[in-house]
Amino acid sequence: MTDATSPNDLKALHDGLKWAKAGPGVIPAWVADMDLPTAPAVAEALRRRAEGDLGYPIWLDDPGCGPLAEAFAERMAARYSWSPDPGFVRTFSDINQALQVILHVWTRPGDGVALHTPAYHPFLGTLETMDRPLTPLQLVPDEGDSWRFEVPDLSGCRVLLLVNPQNPTGRVFTRRELEELAEHVERHDLLVIADEIHADLTYTPNQHIPFATLLPERTVTLTSATKAFNLGGIRCSVAHIGSPAVRAALAAQPPFLYGSSHVFGVEATIAAWRHGDAWLEETVALLDRNRKTIAARLPEGVGYRLPQATYLAWLDYGRPGMAEVLEREAKVLLSDGAGFGPGGEGHVRLNFATTEPILSEVLDRLQR
Repeated sequence: MTDATSPNDLKALHDGLKWAKAGPGVIPAWVADMDLPTAPAVAEALRRRAEGDLGYPIWLDDPGCGPLAEAFAERMAARYSWSPDPGFVRTFSDINQALQVILHVWTRPGDGVALHTPAYHPFLGTLETMDRPLTPLQLVPDEGDSWRFEVPDLSGCRVLLLVNPQNPTGRVFTRRELEELAEHVERHDLLVIADEIHADLTYTPNQHIPFATLLPERTVTLTSATKAFNLGGIRCSVAHIGSPAVRAALAAQPPFLYGSSHVFGVEATIAAWRHGDAWLEETVALLDRNRKTIAARLPEGVGYRLPQATYLAWLDYGRPGMAEVLEREAKVLLSDGAGFGPGGEGHVRLNFATTEPILSEVLDRLQR
């Protein structure tokens, strides 16, 4: 972990999008990148590959990138008691590309897609651009400290796009909720595209349950090491295609039409999944402290429900436009909730994957 204690320290260490977008004196807490160093196992794997063979990999013609599919299957079995078939794996550059490809080969313009809202805004943009009308499964605050939803009429839908753990609320859906969704999926003959990229960032006692364990032949599972291990620039994700019909639709496409993963992305992902858990455990402990610190120190009147997973705090300021106000007045750059669709108005999303001193400064500024 880094011992950076000031925004200037971190800005000197990070030249990516997150810090580059922040103006002078502004602390960025918006896009989902961490302010933490790379896991040693990943850094070592990349150094070893850079100093070694950069020729064509042995898995060049394998859409699952051979050893990466095996590492994915091993991790799912070890962490989630799910034994996916490595032969059903394809790799993509990221989750967004994978989603768009699956929608392209399996649906047509006008086909509806059900999705919990508020929702990860690039997914909403994808549905709009591809003319796949949104059917929102609206998340609303429950009587406790979490979120509930009701399933609307899914007639006209072709796909359930399930983001679990959910972004931006941090909700981890229970087995009972997933089983209820599975009943609707079968009733309406839907394909499930399950984005489970935040699964490794689930806080005890919550438990992530892969949807493919419920309906294996109706589920396409999307995941990546990029969120849990802070590898957004690596551009490598995995899609496990449980549906035989979707596998056939993909197989009918030219083999390189959607590109393929590169050796650095594959090396980094395998190293993270096979050798990075000590780093991940330390990181999740930090994030757990940070999510609780926010609960203790938020300004009075700001709504906040402790996320059950992710490093994203969904804050209810009760009025629109607060991201702009907080950037101007508090010098903290957050994500505007309006971009997350129905239920996002009046909210901002705060990324708390940073050092404890920086989070403390962020909260000081919000208090002032």
